[in-house]
Amino acid sequence: MEKEAVYPHPRISVVVLTYNRADELCATLERLLALPEKPPIFVADNGSTDDTVARIKARYPTVRVVECGDNLGAAGRNLGAACADTEYVAFCDDDTWWAPGSLERAVQLLDAWPNAGVLNARVVVGESDATDPTCNAMRASTLGGDGLPGPALTGYMAGACVFRAALFRAVGGYAPRLFIGGEELVALDVLTFGQAIVYCEQLTVHHHPSRARDSGLRRRLLARNAAWVAWLRLPWREAFRATWRALELFAEERTLARDGIDLLRGLAWSWRWRRVAPPRVLFRLRASCPVGKVGNRVRH
Repeated sequence: MEKEAVYPHPRISVVVLTYNRADELCATLERLLALPEKPPIFVADNGSTDDTVARIKARYPTVRVVECGDNLGAAGRNLGAACADTEYVAFCDDDTWWAPGSLERAVQLLDAWPNAGVLNARVVVGESDATDPTCNAMRASTLGGDGLPGPALTGYMAGACVFRAALFRAVGGYAPRLFIGGEELVALDVLTFGQAIVYCEQLTVHHHPSRARDSGLRRRLLARNAAWVAWLRLPWREAFRATWRALELFAEERTLARDGIDLLRGLAWSWRWRRVAPPRVLFRLRASCPVGKVGNRVRH
């Protein structure tokens, strides 16, 4: 019988999402296991068809592998977070990892600012450690940061954030139907709960982007999701705009018939779960976005 790993009990855990990237994941786990904070690490495996699960179990006995059974996309993080019994949960992907000291600092910040529910780290990319352009935009947030440990945001990066675990569970995590992305929906619900999303340069996540990506498919899925999220949480005008933008993208990429039908089929689901965000949240969202861009993937 396999011996069950014994975990320390610090106040923050790490959930790593992966799918068929065993080599990248092993490199990430080596770095996470070397962190001075020694956090419990949970790998949410989205039904990998390579040797990911076997390799991790054999090489890293203190890492708990949460087998999702299928490719759940972003919702795989929900299963990983459900296994964590710490007050705070840090998320990363198989090609991102937390810098030493960042998790300890995150705990300190969340302890000191109870109105902050989500912290987004500064992401540095590649060997050059250049700051991700999205983080530059977050730093320049127009929402200010009074009473917070950094600039306030209306979005965050799923692979570079720390959540209060209770808040993550309260908002329900990521919607399986969206598959990828999904941060926009979670962010709107976090703000509706009265918790702030904050950009914190004191926290650092390294990102060495995997080459195993289909950028065209990802672009279309994100456009579809932006429309669905708009129908789920935004007023009619924004929902129609986001839908039109998605259909324009599908037409440009010559996938209008297939992707357009998929989008329209999802509108019934969106309507069933539609719950428009309160005015105070919509006001902040509009204040953070260029005119006409509400419903897009705007992170600041």
